[in-house]
Amino acid sequence: MIPLLKVQMSEEAPDAVGRVLTSGMVGQGPVVDEFEQALRDRIGNPHVATVNSGTAGLHLALRLVTDPAGTGLGEGGGEVLTTPLTMVATNWAILANGLRPRWVDVDPMTLNVDLDDLARKITPATRAIMVVHFAGYPVDLARLSGILDEAEALYGFRPAVIEDCAHAWGSTYRGSPLGNHGNIAVFSFQAVKHFTTGDGGLMVLPTAELNEQARRLRWFGIDRGSPGRGLTRDDIPEWGYKFHMNDINASIGLANLARTDEVIRRYRENADFFDRELAFADGVELTERAPDRQPSFWAYPLLVSGKDAFVKHMTQAGITVSQVHERNDHHTALRPYASLLPGLEEVVERMVCIPVGWWLSDEDRGHIVDTIKAGW
Repeated sequence: MIPLLKVQMSEEAPDAVGRVLTSGMVGQGPVVDEFEQALRDRIGNPHVATVNSGTAGLHLALRLVTDPAGTGLGEGGGEVLTTPLTMVATNWAILANGLRPRWVDVDPMTLNVDLDDLARKITPATRAIMVVHFAGYPVDLARLSGILDEAEALYGFRPAVIEDCAHAWGSTYRGSPLGNHGNIAVFSFQAVKHFTTGDGGLMVLPTAELNEQARRLRWFGIDRGSPGRGLTRDDIPEWGYKFHMNDINASIGLANLARTDEVIRRYRENADFFDRELAFADGVELTERAPDRQPSFWAYPLLVSGKDAFVKHMTQAGITVSQVHERNDHHTALRPYASLLPGLEEVVERMVCIPVGWWLSDEDRGHIVDTIKAGW
């Protein structure tokens, strides 16, 4: 079978991990520091904090913008506008902070939140907005900023935005990498992402103040930069988490970072091939391609007629396909927040993702196109 997702691991990673294992420091140490500097240089933003997963980053991001002192006063007291078309990690982070998800419908052409619906749903109860760049296709962040301008004029406050960039390593919006548009951006370095540290994540913050707070709270609220590294006598003004990255994961990240441009380039080459070859294929509709953004194509979504038959047809041809994420609003844990979402209904009836990653040979991608064009 041609896999839908696959781990990309540098040949240098085992030796890099071995050096850490024999160094006497396997926790958060100098390799994490080196990795973070490389990420600052890569993204073009000095305000970064690695964490042990993208999920931890989302959890901490919501803490920063809704309850920075950890008072617990926000429990049950506010809504986060969010998408139901995502990995549940996005929305578990909302529940973990004692907040209520309020669903925003999905735009079938982008698979991101429908910004018209989002604008309608901002109210005085809105504490934050969570957007997912689905399959690596960036949300229209300029339009979102305009919506927030209108909300601020109407309500006197501006909800914070958290960008879930789990699918979007390497994506750009208006020429800049995600993480440079005034919001908190959280990336996932989980095993099958474009770029992996084995497991891990990254928070990119819009200000030095938020960055300093995130770096404290990821390790119990302790300031590791103090003379005693926060372990003796130093007061801890606000409690935190054990969300930090370790040197083992950072060493994998440094090894893989050297190849990340090459890996993303192959994803895009394969996506461009599918865009050309499938533009007029029967029973298939492609999603949006706006000129002001460059997706990273963690997955390649199609809207197809006869979804069940399509999945069977592709599987029989040795090609793994999937919707990737179940709609979150159907899970029992989230049913209390149900609402009418006609765009999402359309999407889940038709959406399927096909393989697009670095592992596809020219023959593989030709086989995928020929199989689709043959009909199902």
